[in-house]
Amino acid sequence: MRELAELQTSPPEGIRVSTSEDNMLDVTGMIQGPEGTPYAGGYFRVKFKFTEEFPAAPPKCWFATKIFHPNVGPTGEICVNTLKKDWKSEYGIGHILVTVKCLLIYPNPESALDEEAGKLLLENYEDYCSRAKLITSVHATPRVPPPEFSVPSSEEESKPSSSKSTKTVALSQQQPVTTFVAPSSGSTKPLSSGPLQISPSNGEDVGRENAGSKIVSQNKERHSSPAPLGPADSNVTPPQTVPSSATVAATKAVKRTATAAGTGAEKRKKALKRL
Repeated sequence: MRELAELQTSPPEGIRVSTSEDNMLDVTGMIQGPEGTPYAGGYFRVKFKFTEEFPAAPPKCWFATKIFHPNVGPTGEICVNTLKKDWKSEYGIGHILVTVKCLLIYPNPESALDEEAGKLLLENYEDYCSRAKLITSVHATPRVPPPEFSVPSSEEESKPSSSKSTKTVALSQQQPVTTFVAPSSGSTKPLSSGPLQISPSNGEDVGRENAGSKIVSQNKERHSSPAPLGPADSNVTPPQTVPSSATVAATKAVKRTATAAGTGAEKRKKALKRL
């Protein structure tokens, strides 16, 4: 009963067990057809019958699901040494089911209970596979997997989850290099280089914020540096003011007065020369 409880809570991969509510010793094992074999996609039920001599003697075990296999007889009896001369008292139900599953992967035609299957396996393996697949699809392939296989196996529970892992994405490999053209010089310069860590939730916002800050820093770098001996703000162009109409008129009057004064002086010089 302790082993049955363990097999139900943490079963091996591809193996499940079920018991009757009225009798705990009415045990049925279920084996999922191994991938890469003609039994893939099938679910095979194996019945157990425990005698009073158990565990000193092995239990009786047979296939309740029809299967085409050299080591399985017409009535489902199984020919495997674990259930005969190689039995040990420390073996249990799980060990038997794992052994039978291995028998589906590596059949032994030399000790065949089904002579037709054994002969076909030795002479024409492709025909053997076709026949085994046909029997599996007809008798062992349900539309929906048995409910017992909804419980994860011990191998699946031990696998680490990769959903919580974070990834570091290099901009040089994942994102195109962006260039910024300064309005004054027209030169180009890459914005950034190096990896950028992006979290699954706000990676896009972080990337945009980093790109915006780098564009602002590039704008600051585009101003030409001041002369070594000039003032600190000599590279800044002073603001230009538009002259008013009164200022323009006054400027024209001053120019006319200066022109008239210059003309009178020239006339006096010419008169003196004549004298």
